[in-house]
Amino acid sequence: MKRKEQLDQLKDMSLEELKDQADALKESLFRLKFRKTLGVGDTISDIRRERKTLARVYTLMGERSGAEEKA
Repeated sequence: MKRKEQLDQLKDMSLEELKDQADALKESLFRLKFRKTLGVGDTISDIRRERKTLARVYTLMGERSGAEEKA
């Protein structure tokens, strides 16, 4: 999925859906790091992609929670 499409999809999610997405990404990141430790496949690019996506989710969560506090 392209970065722009992914960002649009994340922006359409509610705060609760973003929390669920963050949990899923953390689980996926754990599994990828475990596979890297075992030396199975090329997982470096996958780890980087997951970390960046998780950072985007956390950024959106911060923006949403900040907007809720101001309202």
